[in-house]
Amino acid sequence: MSNILPVSDLRNYNEVLKKCQQGEPVFLTKNGRGKFVVLDIEDYERDRAEKKLLAKLQEAEMAVADGTGWMSLDELKEAMEE
Repeated sequence: MSNILPVSDLRNYNEVLKKCQQGEPVFLTKNGRGKFVVLDIEDYERDRAEKKLLAKLQEAEMAVADGTGWMSLDELKEAMEE
């Protein structure tokens, strides 16, 4: 279940933080519209790592598509020695 609170509830931030548990972010609204999200640090770090991985995968797909992503066996061996 989503925790949705008005941003004014931050006056009592301890209560907001209690509601923010791993896997359950707290959404803060301002004037009835979504404005901020409070996340558990592990969730934040996992999201950042996933985003970084997806960017690397997209970069690799583009390299394969244009033909620059392939290495010969000799190039691979040389790269592994470094």
